[in-house]
Amino acid sequence: MRHLFASLSASLALLVPLAVGAAGPGPATPAPPAAEQAGKLFERDWQWQLRRAPERATGLGEQRHNALLLDTSLAARAAALEHERAMLEAAREIDRDRLEGQALLSYELFLLEKQQRLDAGALTPFDPQPLTAYDGLQVQLPRLVAQTPFATEEDYRAYIARLKALPAHVDGLLEQLRAGLKAGWPMPKAVLRGVPDALRSLREGLAEGPLGAPFKRIPAAIAPEVRESLQAAGGAALNDSAAPALRKLEEFIRTDYLPQARDSIGASNLPSGAAWYALLVRQATNTELTPAEIHALGLKEVARLRAEVAALVPRTGFRADAGKFLVFARTDPRLFFPDADTLLGRYRRALARAAAKLPAVVSAAPAAGLAVKPMTVAGPGQPAAYYEAGNEGRSAALVVNVADLPARPIWQVDTIALHEGLPGHHLQAARAQELDLPAFRRHAWYPAYGEGWATYAESLGPELGFFQDPFSLFGHLNEQVFRAARLVVDTGIHALGWQRQQAIDYLNANTANPPADNEAEVDRYIAQPARALSYKIGQLRILALRKKARAALGERFDLRRFHEAVLGNGALPLPLLERQVERWIASESRAPASPPAAPPSSPAGPPPPPQGKE
Repeated sequence: MRHLFASLSASLALLVPLAVGAAGPGPATPAPPAAEQAGKLFERDWQWQLRRAPERATGLGEQRHNALLLDTSLAARAAALEHERAMLEAAREIDRDRLEGQALLSYELFLLEKQQRLDAGALTPFDPQPLTAYDGLQVQLPRLVAQTPFATEEDYRAYIARLKALPAHVDGLLEQLRAGLKAGWPMPKAVLRGVPDALRSLREGLAEGPLGAPFKRIPAAIAPEVRESLQAAGGAALNDSAAPALRKLEEFIRTDYLPQARDSIGASNLPSGAAWYALLVRQATNTELTPAEIHALGLKEVARLRAEVAALVPRTGFRADAGKFLVFARTDPRLFFPDADTLLGRYRRALARAAAKLPAVVSAAPAAGLAVKPMTVAGPGQPAAYYEAGNEGRSAALVVNVADLPARPIWQVDTIALHEGLPGHHLQAARAQELDLPAFRRHAWYPAYGEGWATYAESLGPELGFFQDPFSLFGHLNEQVFRAARLVVDTGIHALGWQRQQAIDYLNANTANPPADNEAEVDRYIAQPARALSYKIGQLRILALRKKARAALGERFDLRRFHEAVLGNGALPLPLLERQVERWIASESRAPASPPAAPPSSPAGPPPPPQGKE
């Protein structure tokens, strides 16, 4: 399943070939320019990464590896780290002084990514949390099927092979789980309790559920006898490979792992857990802030934003204090959707409004459209909505959780649409894919940048005509409080010894989110330490850069040009983003003064509106 790098010397030999004459070695061919060397190295590594993570390749529209699943074994994890080490050393052989512009920036990002992966892998030879209720196989596999094309016989043959690869994938997960137990790194019970039942549900509904669904809708363009063959082979793969693998994983977690799982929830309770959490914090936030400093910042932000909520409540017509208003906002049935179609329609209208006004805040909008579709995997632990990047064969989509409608308030929609869609994740991701950059940069993900931009994008609502209704504005403020509360709760759990109920109580007291959502959020923070810190930290950094640019440029400051400086290089770690923005400020300062440009018209205008029902 895995194509491994043989050695550093082999890698370099392929990068700098020598010309050999018939009678023996001749003069060496001059080494290619540094930028060319770097470009070849980036592409070689990218192809290796796609082979290593075939699920990601499928999501990106690269179909060559659709018959494979990730090799989850300990040996594959070790080999991956050796590959990263070899790539780092190969990159260091390139003459950095001969690189400039985007080539130099790509080189710096490449070195940074490799070092971060090596730093993370050095702590443990196993994955500390290979599956949880939030992001385990029971969630990721149905999502993968939803992203897989099913148009040709070859598509189905690849999917059948992928199902047959599931037993080896599960065996690797079991190997990781056992290694964690042996090393004294058991996962918390809180993030595993729902996994066995979810695996059982997936297994018992194989034929009619998301894994079997492709065989129920084989295109008529495929010959009838081939359709019958595919249905038979698919049924056999589901029954003979997928079902036993899912049962094996379910029974292991239920009977072997959960009795040994830990009752504690914080990373600091593990051997070297404090160092692990500190590393995760640095990588999630791109800062040197300590957990204690982040906790204090969160408390300050929550207090500031709660004051704004209290000042807004009278505008809603509610005649009580902010605490009672939070209860009202999360419980009054008038504030929730009656059915899934109404919920999806509200998201489509919000995105259409944002698309129409987008030229007011950005100078270059992506050409790619954005669909709205219901979530195929719902239930506990799933967010209200998430963004699914598109590719050549599939539109990008805002994927909406239509389950449990009494937990889907109307006032939440506008801000989520801005965050997940426009001008949030879709603008950033689709714009990056259009840039003339190496593939690893077009598809890069740095949490503090990606989630920071999307959270910052929510604050652009007023420029786009949003938040004029007091309940919509309340939804925006509630999300901001929620992001600040994450700083408090995540660090509270993993660095300060908070208990699960303490964290849930804090979210319930400070946000209007449904209690069930807050429970799921806390379990997410337990399962994914430090990730939730990236939203608010990234947003605050981008806001600080905008304030700095406005102060430096005065009347020269143009919001759309500032956003181009933030988005125009693809995803960047925050320190590199800050450097790029400072260069942009210096460039703008030297440019002749001119009035702000008018919002652009097509083709640089708004992207196509959200598509209709899928």
